[in-house]
Amino acid sequence: MQDAREHAQRVTLAQVADRAGVSLKTASRALGGEQYVSQDTLSKVLAAATALGYQRNAAASMLASGQLAESIGLVGGDFTNPFYSVLAQSMENEIRQQGMHLTVATSGESEDQERRIVDDLASRQAKALVVVSAMSDHAHYAQVQARGVPVVFVDRPPVHLDADSVVFDNRMGGRLAARHLLDTGHTRIAFVGDYAWLPTYRARLEGMAAVLDGAPSSSWRDLLRDDAHDVASSRARTRELLALPTPPTAIVAGNNRILLGVLEELSATSMNDAPAVIGIDEPEWARVMGITTVAGDVEDVGRHAARLAISRLTDRTRPAEHIVLPMHLTPRRSTAGRDPASRDPGTR
Repeated sequence: MQDAREHAQRVTLAQVADRAGVSLKTASRALGGEQYVSQDTLSKVLAAATALGYQRNAAASMLASGQLAESIGLVGGDFTNPFYSVLAQSMENEIRQQGMHLTVATSGESEDQERRIVDDLASRQAKALVVVSAMSDHAHYAQVQARGVPVVFVDRPPVHLDADSVVFDNRMGGRLAARHLLDTGHTRIAFVGDYAWLPTYRARLEGMAAVLDGAPSSSWRDLLRDDAHDVASSRARTRELLALPTPPTAIVAGNNRILLGVLEELSATSMNDAPAVIGIDEPEWARVMGITTVAGDVEDVGRHAARLAISRLTDRTRPAEHIVLPMHLTPRRSTAGRDPASRDPGTR
């Protein structure tokens, strides 16, 4: 690893500018992500920086003075979701063995905020970044990579960018949830999902559609509710579903926070009238409450992400690696021992 770092430090900004055929100031602006740099110039500078293995060293003086230790940055969307605490702990356990620490920041699911955080972490000499991105296009990250900062995408894959990634097989997750409910006799199956633009939501929806669209008497698309990103909005979507003339006999909650909102709203409902519930993702309390879940191993995601980031520091030329981890269904009492027909007015 040390040889790679020493090589990156030997490459100067002046060499990048010379190779790209631009001034030193223009090269600095391009690699700093500043505006008013033409796309043609930016492409030349990024190509030169990548070819030379340049790593921006804006924080070198801080490192030398001991004010800044080597770190890997984790940028997430919504840290109220327990997914992120498990991910962060797993990553930190892994990188601590390399004498590194984790720096954590949240974008609040804002593209602009994510861009500012990423540029700041890169300029402060984060050795690598692991990102759960709110962006729909990740071309901006090419500038970060050109500075010599590896980027690993977690949970949501990169778009228009060649980069390492670790994601769950979310289509599998949707299929498992839908198949379990069909096999237990449900036809009025609701899905309360996250922001409609999220790739995790879209993949889980596609998985459910692959099972439910061909099912006899299935009216699940009329029971689809999205943009339920937090507890309050998922409670509102659940309340709306329960108020229907023919309410669902089962609800699939699209993530941890949505599951909490669904359960809070159902807490005021008679157990005899309450629909079956499946949560996608698994908070610890789901086991205690007996909630059926479909989930993957978040700790495994963190381990893979950390290892990919560290590996990229020692070999920047290897092909991008895309890891897809499986999801598994754990049946519990929230979907067991219930007769869907007893709660479906259409069957009485």
